[in-house]
Amino acid sequence: MTVMQVSVLVPCIVLAICGASLAQDVPPYTEDCRSGTYPPSGPTFKGNVSWYTVSLDQPPRERWLKLISDKKAPLLELIKHIRDLANSLFPSGKLVDIVDKILPSLIGNLPSPFDEEMKGVADASGIPLGEIMLFNIFYEVFTVCTSVVAQDSSGALFHARNLDFGLFLGWDVKNNSWMVSELLRPLVVNVKFQKNDKTVFMSTSFAGYIGILTGMKPGVLTLTMNERFSLDGGYIGVLEWIIGLRKGAWMSFLTRSVLENATSYEEAKNLLSKTEMLAPAYFILGGNKAGEACVITRSRRSCIDTWELDLQKGEWYVLETNYDHWKPPLAIDNRRAPAMKCLNRTSQKNISFATIYDVLSTKPVLNKLTTYTTMMSISDSKFEAYLRDCPDPCIPW
Repeated sequence: MTVMQVSVLVPCIVLAICGASLAQDVPPYTEDCRSGTYPPSGPTFKGNVSWYTVSLDQPPRERWLKLISDKKAPLLELIKHIRDLANSLFPSGKLVDIVDKILPSLIGNLPSPFDEEMKGVADASGIPLGEIMLFNIFYEVFTVCTSVVAQDSSGALFHARNLDFGLFLGWDVKNNSWMVSELLRPLVVNVKFQKNDKTVFMSTSFAGYIGILTGMKPGVLTLTMNERFSLDGGYIGVLEWIIGLRKGAWMSFLTRSVLENATSYEEAKNLLSKTEMLAPAYFILGGNKAGEACVITRSRRSCIDTWELDLQKGEWYVLETNYDHWKPPLAIDNRRAPAMKCLNRTSQKNISFATIYDVLSTKPVLNKLTTYTTMMSISDSKFEAYLRDCPDPCIPW
């Protein structure tokens, strides 16, 4: 059985077992809208996220040395778990051998500076280069999230997201949680990317991961990326890339390039809509003016839909989980309806960091996979990120 077959089979089995038993609006899986959760405290708050600086003026191989030096121990622990998981699926050890021997030979096919940055991460951590590449590839195919951009009554935009990761990558029976989610929390970092000692863009990410899933370019745009499930998905794109069909961009490299180089909301929207990619995705984009917010629904090769704010229709926010917004989500994974209910109850005039954090703290928007919450505001020049947990009772996803 292939890794792809296992990854498809396991979710199907779990969904079949759980589907009949989890009701959409029955506690503890769905709770009433929370309030008073900000400033963060209590059992769902696991701590602030540390800040690091990456100088784009440095040689790419040296940029991540300080960060990796600080986070080497938890990164080694995570990679060991991923290696053990691979060996449990393939006891012969052949999968890890392939990763360690074949992937490094392909690194020269990555665009600069990402190839050299990965080499630097491998050097600093002592982790084989192929396993660092695999760690970065995982995010092309395994991320589930909730992202929202909301506009208040004054026209200011608030962009926020929960990053959920680790589904079906090992359940910790003792702690009743996903093991990869547990191992990722110590690796969450905020990063300022600087040129000439000035911040060009910033992100919340994981140590060892050089792409971007959550970022802000001060004064210009905010951007998050969510996985989009599709039969023509990230596995296909990664396999094509490995065998030499390399027209598609790695999604997280595209988002980082957009944050570094785009000078406007419209330019970013154009790049995110038209660039061919390894995997389908949702790009949630915010600008620096009222009305500049959208969800771009992408296949690997084209833009399927662009959903924008429409104040005339009373649509003052766009919200994306992991399902096309014009289709219903899976009944056992309906984070959309609870989030929308809480946003609507909050109302446009009351939207703020505090109230949007309340929304993202409400189960099942907050769930066992949630590793961090980030909130961004161009108008207020604010970027905040917090480590999260979902104590029992809490839905696994």
